[in-house]
Amino acid sequence: MRRLRPDYPRAGRRGVRRWLPSWRQLVLLTTGFVGALTAAAVVMYARTDIPTDLNAFATQQNNVYYWADGTEMARTGLVNRQDVPLEQVPEKVQWAVLAAENASFYSDPGVSVKGIARAFYRMGSGGDTQGGSTITQQYVKNAYLNQRQDFTRKLDEAFIALKLDRQVDKKDILGGYLNISWFGRGSYGIERAAQAYYGKHVSQLNASEGAFLAAVLKGASLYDPALGDENRARAVERWAWILDRMVEIGKLSAEERAQYNVFPEPQAPQQQAGLSGQTGYLVDLARAYLQSHADVSPAQFDLGGYQIYTTFEKPRQGALTQAVQDAAKNLDPDNRPADQNVHLGAASVGADGRILAVYGGPDYLKQGFNNANTSNVPAGSAFTPLVYAAGLDQGVQRERQGNRKPVGPSTFYDGDNGVDLQTPEGPYWARDGKKAKSANDDGRSWGPISLRAAVEQSVNGPMEQLGMDVGLDNVRRSALGFGLLPDSMGDLVPGFSLGNSTPSAIRLADAYTAFGGQGMRTDPYSVDRVSRNGADIAVERPDAVRAATVTVAAEIDTALRGAVKDGTAKEVGKAVPDAAGKTGVNQARTAGWFVGYRGAVATAVSLFRMDAKTLELQPLTGVAGAAPNTPDHTTPAAIWAAYTKAAG
Repeated sequence: MRRLRPDYPRAGRRGVRRWLPSWRQLVLLTTGFVGALTAAAVVMYARTDIPTDLNAFATQQNNVYYWADGTEMARTGLVNRQDVPLEQVPEKVQWAVLAAENASFYSDPGVSVKGIARAFYRMGSGGDTQGGSTITQQYVKNAYLNQRQDFTRKLDEAFIALKLDRQVDKKDILGGYLNISWFGRGSYGIERAAQAYYGKHVSQLNASEGAFLAAVLKGASLYDPALGDENRARAVERWAWILDRMVEIGKLSAEERAQYNVFPEPQAPQQQAGLSGQTGYLVDLARAYLQSHADVSPAQFDLGGYQIYTTFEKPRQGALTQAVQDAAKNLDPDNRPADQNVHLGAASVGADGRILAVYGGPDYLKQGFNNANTSNVPAGSAFTPLVYAAGLDQGVQRERQGNRKPVGPSTFYDGDNGVDLQTPEGPYWARDGKKAKSANDDGRSWGPISLRAAVEQSVNGPMEQLGMDVGLDNVRRSALGFGLLPDSMGDLVPGFSLGNSTPSAIRLADAYTAFGGQGMRTDPYSVDRVSRNGADIAVERPDAVRAATVTVAAEIDTALRGAVKDGTAKEVGKAVPDAAGKTGVNQARTAGWFVGYRGAVATAVSLFRMDAKTLELQPLTGVAGAAPNTPDHTTPAAIWAAYTKAAG
């Protein structure tokens, strides 16, 4: 049997012609080679799977916090990215990117054969491999693969892109590409790019601005005008070319193109909003509220992508910070030991529970704990309106098994200093075996005094005895109804009525909103709404509750206005005549307060000294160079008045 073998070297030929294949052999070889490549490609395509997980880096985003007016307050996270749905990107902006990068995107198979061949050639010759890839390929590279430039990665990119193009909607691919691409200025994704270059949400961009952002996709180091005149010239040229290209492919009319004859100059690079100053305290409050009132785990939150719209009002925050900083100028810790370890805290809360402003300390990056949210500073006599409210609401019981009797603003109590404190069973015996006695500020005796006047003038004895008559456990329940937290409640001893409890400035301000709000109050909250990648996330909101009757709230309001007009807070009244509020000091002189309201906003300001090592409170005597008999509420009251006047 005759054996078939290739006629090579060619029989009947001499010299070089013997070794040159015939045209038939060339066709056969070419066909075989193409067939082998096709078979290999089919096998590789079949074996290529689309990765189930995006790169960890491609999923990381910022969490962005906003002021109550919707302007950006801060961003947290390592990657400056914020995803947006494709429908929020104007169609003209989408086509600006497509015109610049891949005009055939909606019709191509996801790969560019010419681009791949060109990339392989450049890799083989040691040149640049960038350019020539479709948007699908670029998305695959950024979302699934590493940035290594070699044949294997380029093949993986091509086959995954082919498969992705068949299995995923083009719009989803484009949306993913726009959300993870690098635009320069620290920005990943077109939303952060819109903010970085134009200070606006991506949905507000026009075609001209979109053309510029499409230009920087080519390389921000070459096209960001902020980096030099040469960059600007390149940016203008490419911007104009992209707009012309949009006209060429029928995505921008000649009339629209004529409108864009001036380069849309981007804004100067903005410093990224950080956590310095008061911002960190606000971010901490908002994050804590979100994680306790929404179905968002810490792990989910760490992945980023959340837009947190807070209740904090930027003008109020600025006014409160300025008022505290102005008062702090009177402190001289280097030359006055009494000014060392001094802390100031403040919080403003609206009648609906919104936390409007907070002063947490001199700088979050230097002092992480929040002075406005402390749990170790006694409320002092700023607590007595709550005792007064309990008495007006529940009445008193002065005899064992006796009936409760009502008391009112004109009910008189003994205002002298050193009066024995009584229980329904008789005198109250202190732990040292002695009878407990009233202790007024400066040891002053007032004689018979009405409950309203005792609140206005901050007379301790009547408030202590009122608490005993109401029942300290009843006063405690009433205070809880005003929103103070159980773990901030002090011991149920006579000093309980004088504020041995330690509510935060936030909680105490919130309690006072009930006095000006006809007895209604709402737990404080700091987050108005939350979304992630354009989808709203449910956040629980506290409901308004009744803390006091309308009548009781009105009586307390009258007393607090009297305190500002003719009482211990009359210096505040001179600055803010329409205010209502209460000074607060404690007998150990370790805390000074002013808590009050004007209109629908209540504000609490605290002053205290705290040993940095032991965290124990220290006396306030001589702080800011004050004379020994200066009330400890003086500085908080001055801050409150200055802030309230400035905030309007």
